[in-house]
Amino acid sequence: MSIILFDDPEIRVNLKPFTLTRPIAAIRVGIFTIAEKWQRILNSPVFYQTEVYLYGKFPGLKQPDALYINGALCPTPELAAQILELKPGESLVYQNTILAYKSKADGKAINYTQPITILRQCWDIFQQNGSQIRQDFDLYFSKKKVLKIDDPYTVVYNQSQVFIEEGANIKAAILNAETGPIYIGKNAEIQEGALIRGPFALCEGSVVNMGAKMRGDNTIGPYCKVGGEVSNSVLFGYSNKGHDGFLGNSVLGEWCNLGADTNTSNLKNTYSEVGLYSYKTGKIEKTGQQFCGMMMGDHSKTSINCMLNTGTVVGVCANIFGHGFPPKFIPSFAWGGSEGFEIFDLEKAFEIASKTMIRRNIVLDENDKKILRNVFEHRVLSL
Repeated sequence: MSIILFDDPEIRVNLKPFTLTRPIAAIRVGIFTIAEKWQRILNSPVFYQTEVYLYGKFPGLKQPDALYINGALCPTPELAAQILELKPGESLVYQNTILAYKSKADGKAINYTQPITILRQCWDIFQQNGSQIRQDFDLYFSKKKVLKIDDPYTVVYNQSQVFIEEGANIKAAILNAETGPIYIGKNAEIQEGALIRGPFALCEGSVVNMGAKMRGDNTIGPYCKVGGEVSNSVLFGYSNKGHDGFLGNSVLGEWCNLGADTNTSNLKNTYSEVGLYSYKTGKIEKTGQQFCGMMMGDHSKTSINCMLNTGTVVGVCANIFGHGFPPKFIPSFAWGGSEGFEIFDLEKAFEIASKTMIRRNIVLDENDKKILRNVFEHRVLSL
């Protein structure tokens, strides 16, 4: 049975800027991306139903007899079992949201009554991250043999909730899993003096720099570097926040870089509700959230000493620099800061992206260029 993860159009708009460069199911929350979660729980490869310009990098599949699952939906064993029981034409529905259907959703609609985790807004990514780390850990790592940390200067609290993959290197750190599980991926590195509190996921090849403070509910995706202070944030992968500075209640896509002493505000001085730019309405909209930092799309960067306001949204291939606070919405391919922005040349953006990616031994190919070109041609020009 072929598994196809489909994009709900309304949710897809709400999850921009992250869905400008990927299907919804390629978003990382917890230890894995949503697609990786479904692959694991169903023991099957998955395909995507998304925007045409993404198919070169995220393969789709046209097959009449397939199982379609909402790409924003995080699986559980109970949910997966009920989806597998669907007959052709049947759909599984939760409060008017289609969760899954077999072949076509033109037959019986079955109501799912158990709680679900579905990403509907950007802030859901960091809000659900801690619980998703716990669930991923319980499903796939809690019953595996725990590797012993042989470094005599590393302190571990609640070691049964710490799982370390082969090749990981930990020196003179403190790992506190009393507040939630800690997952350390293959060939990851935790340097001297790092303080880590669970729930926490450090994926393959990533590095926690010396003296870093990871305050909990954090996921550091593959091949990232992090330092300074990080709280309740998700880095999808291949991104760097390697220096001092605070990142809280935030989400960074891939190939981002935060300059030294970049700081994000995640709480307003008035303790009031945070507003966030909406790609759907083109306006700053209320979120209902008291804590919300920055949402940064792929290939975007900040300079040293950059200050970012509560609820800042940054598009794709943006570069933020200069003194003062920049606007709360920075469009894709915008370069500048508080004194204004100019549009960055697409070919120059390709050049910088290529240099960035080759450092991780990855080539910027034609599929990547097609995606970035589409974002450039359909970018939002201003607030």
